[in-house]
Amino acid sequence: MQKDHLLLGIDLGGTDIKAVLTNPKGEVLDEASTPTQDIPGQDNSIVWKASIKRLIDDFQVKYENAIVCTGISSPGTVQADNRGVLSNGTKLLGIEGFIWKDYIGEDIYVLNDAHAALFAESRLGAGRGYQDILMMTLGTGVGGGIMIGGELLQGQKGRAGHIGHISIEQNPLQGIVNTPGSLENAVGQGSLKRRSYGKFTDTKALVEAHLNGDTFATWVWLNSIQALARGVVSFINVLSPAVIIIGGGIAKAEEHLMKPLHDFLAIYEWRPADFKTPIRIAELGNHAGAIGAALFALEKRMKAQQ
Repeated sequence: MQKDHLLLGIDLGGTDIKAVLTNPKGEVLDEASTPTQDIPGQDNSIVWKASIKRLIDDFQVKYENAIVCTGISSPGTVQADNRGVLSNGTKLLGIEGFIWKDYIGEDIYVLNDAHAALFAESRLGAGRGYQDILMMTLGTGVGGGIMIGGELLQGQKGRAGHIGHISIEQNPLQGIVNTPGSLENAVGQGSLKRRSYGKFTDTKALVEAHLNGDTFATWVWLNSIQALARGVVSFINVLSPAVIIIGGGIAKAEEHLMKPLHDFLAIYEWRPADFKTPIRIAELGNHAGAIGAALFALEKRMKAQQ
């Protein structure tokens, strides 16, 4: 295998740290993982930083220092030069302002996790061949990313693409960034217990109950998708993307998500010249963040060498 084809992507999550050895084609050549051991509200960064360094060192030894670049997919907003995380709230304390190159001893590029997933999908997955893309990641929360003209939009302070934090309804309940009536609070699994009056905490269980004829579950599920549709048409009207990609755990509902979403969009979407914005399910699955971070690091490295 040629040296130029070895890339390493690290996906830093709250539960696990996943390392994926890949190449410019996005092929998973090797992988490893270790528990993050983050302690919310406490700075346990000495542990998970050491775990990431150990993963990188182990891969370099195993592949005889043939890995040409490493990227990290991380929660939070990132610095303008993509060298570290700018802001991340109360989780992974110790990550803000931390420069990975100083710790690892080599160039490390950091990308927001949802942005990393979009980057991978744009190069190798559901967004391949498109230049203007909106990606929505539907899980515990609602994240995403925006690509314009083939370039990732990170915005001032790395805030661009945090699409779950738009306001879509009149609701005094504020989200994690103070947005009232946010898309995330209307759709994300993290708010499902509140939205279902304590009956459901898991989206999969909600969908199963809906399919089994539970009228209350159907009401909760369709309310969620209607809220999602309001968010989608808002982004279409502002960005007019060539394609929308939906990923994350809730996307596993597939046709049970997509059919009602399309039904609502048939009513809500503005379609000049009969243009219907295509919506696609993400293709790269759980490896998207790590692969996207690795590909982003490669492109940054190549630009730095020009």
